[in-house]
Amino acid sequence: MTDCTVLDVVTALDARYPRSWAESWDKVGLVLGEFDHPVARVLCVVDCVPETVDEALTLGADLIIAHHPLLLKPVSSIAPDTFKGRIVHRLIRAGVALYTAHTNADVANPGVSDALAARLGLTGLRPLVPAEGAAAGEGRGLGRIGELAEPLTLATLTQRCADSLPWTAAGVRAAGDPEREIRTVAVCGGAGDSFLADATRAGVDAYLCADLRHHPVSEHLAGGGPALLDVAHWASERPWLDDVAAWLRAEFPLDVVVSDLDTDPWTVHSAFVKETHP
Repeated sequence: MTDCTVLDVVTALDARYPRSWAESWDKVGLVLGEFDHPVARVLCVVDCVPETVDEALTLGADLIIAHHPLLLKPVSSIAPDTFKGRIVHRLIRAGVALYTAHTNADVANPGVSDALAARLGLTGLRPLVPAEGAAAGEGRGLGRIGELAEPLTLATLTQRCADSLPWTAAGVRAAGDPEREIRTVAVCGGAGDSFLADATRAGVDAYLCADLRHHPVSEHLAGGGPALLDVAHWASERPWLDDVAAWLRAEFPLDVVVSDLDTDPWTVHSAFVKETHP
């Protein structure tokens, strides 16, 4: 029997990722669970979905730490015949607590984008968008800018990203001249097209994030912005789980498991053969 409780872990998480650092629209912190419930095993996930709940119950986890909020948008019911209601009821019946660190973990230092930058070997990190308000200072902010150990072409950097980040069916795609020399790179875990202008102002050679769209990318490149690399949303945030797990193991006598279950919704990718598609 462990002496560690849900309250102990929540208190530590709240200190590392204060809820006041989250965006005003975000929903972070303890979602469900009894504060005095013992915790011996923790599962870290990007998404709390039926598949990762299955994983938690199979492992015998007492607590799930998720990046994406389960209840981000208001709901009028958590009845067991609804998608989110089924998850809530399963967790409560099994005695599994659920905690979320989202934009407060994005802005933290170290945070989500630091873990992503580390996978690419970037050094000299600084925020792409420095934090304001409660999170301001001490290197906090959204995204990171760093330097490659040696310049790479965009094509080579794209392959390095594919080799360094968790595998997904979507893979990695890039926009720009394949032979463009890349020295400085900005990264942002998760959706990042709202920071395209920030990447341009920062003068980086390339910007990597998730969920890029056709028209913003086209207009960005036409305006002389940096080359772009687009990765799966899950793959861009999965590296952070390793950091959280390592920190938890150092703080508490816990068995901390990181989920490698790919929860990206895109599951099939087929590349065109150029010769057969004029």
